[in-house]
Amino acid sequence: MAQHWQELIPIDRYSVTSNGLLHDYDRKVLTFLYQPLIGSTCLSLYMTLWAELEENRLWSESSTHHLLMNLLSINLKDIYEARLKLEGIGLLKTFVKSDESGRTFIYEIHPPLNPEQFFLDGMLNIYLYRKIGKNHFSRLKRFFSDKQKPMEEDYQEVTRAFQDVFASATPGSLQYMQDNKEDLEAEHQQGFIGRQEQKTIQINPNTFDFELLMAGLNESLVPQKALTKKVKEVISNLAFLYGISSIEMKNFILGAINEKDEIDIEDLRKGARDWYQFENYDQLPSLINRTQPAVHQVQVTEPITQEEKLIRLYETTPPIVIFKELSGGVEPSVSNLKIIEEVMIKYKLPPGVVNVLIEVVLRKTDMKFTKNFVESIASHWARLKIKTVKEAMEAARKEERSVKESKKTGKSTKKPIRTEVIPDWFDENGKDSGKEQTIENDKELEAKKRELDEMLKAFRK
Repeated sequence: MAQHWQELIPIDRYSVTSNGLLHDYDRKVLTFLYQPLIGSTCLSLYMTLWAELEENRLWSESSTHHLLMNLLSINLKDIYEARLKLEGIGLLKTFVKSDESGRTFIYEIHPPLNPEQFFLDGMLNIYLYRKIGKNHFSRLKRFFSDKQKPMEEDYQEVTRAFQDVFASATPGSLQYMQDNKEDLEAEHQQGFIGRQEQKTIQINPNTFDFELLMAGLNESLVPQKALTKKVKEVISNLAFLYGISSIEMKNFILGAINEKDEIDIEDLRKGARDWYQFENYDQLPSLINRTQPAVHQVQVTEPITQEEKLIRLYETTPPIVIFKELSGGVEPSVSNLKIIEEVMIKYKLPPGVVNVLIEVVLRKTDMKFTKNFVESIASHWARLKIKTVKEAMEAARKEERSVKESKKTGKSTKKPIRTEVIPDWFDENGKDSGKEQTIENDKELEAKKRELDEMLKAFRK
């Protein structure tokens, strides 16, 4: 993953355009529905870009990103991070052109979903519910809705239809319109100011293995025609939202098929949601960053030493990938994934810090990933307010020194049985420590140590 300084520098110029007219009501939608998910910095960036558009216009003047830094009083890393979140949630599209004079960006801001689209989205509404809780969610639903007063029975509709009021044009009039067609259309390279309906968030269906899903479904129970484009889009979103595999999804589809051999989308969503809440003690999923947020990245220069390269790796790689690589390519189990997710949500540890935690736990417990040990470290680091990879490494080193000191001064003469293989970066001098504690079986444990060291070296490359 590229660093912000490779993607953006203060002298890069940008212009703002709009996908359509933005209304004052959009501000309430952005503030109350989107801000809890993306944060105040993202909202400030969006509002600033919006403000650069003159009233009822679709293009702004050109500016540099240095102006944005001054307007928002934040650094370029934060701007870049906020931009990515706006892109991911569908509020911004970015275009770039590079030439001899440098890079030029076009930021195309998109209007938010309307309240009805948002509350019926199936993804964003779930994340918002988890973020703000039931009471505040219900309050927002009331805020963005109103009672539908039924028409009284005594009233009859007397509205006239178009054809009752207007007559069709004569052939001569139609010919006149045809002759002056160019005058009726927009000018060359111009477009009428308007607004298209905003599309909801959609996970790419290619990320889900539909072939494996169909292989597990009986054609007589679920015909292939039932998997329409709309149904596939919903399945892709549910798989991402709740972490459902192709094999698990089969059960929800079988429960959502109706008497017409069609898949009821609402039943499908409800089945997936109920299953997730049952598996996670009535909780709903939260939005989390895939990799370390730019604001908490410390390795901003090109890494030189092994430790700097490891910091860069942990800052730019998702925890699931790190777990898999440290496990020799073995996919993490469902329980392992739940532990990682819970650590990131419950203790609010950034992804880079979780990567360090994963290595520490796997190395010190002979490649086991037990929930109690993980939570003991995670809760400690959360209390220390650790946010960067470097801080996590320092905390791990400090804990290791404390353990060694307590063993030196301790009265117990019992020899430890378990061998703990310590990561290379535990050594404060940056050298390969290669030291183990007392060994019961020298040959077997030495071979295991070499195997783990080779695995880590290969992973770092």
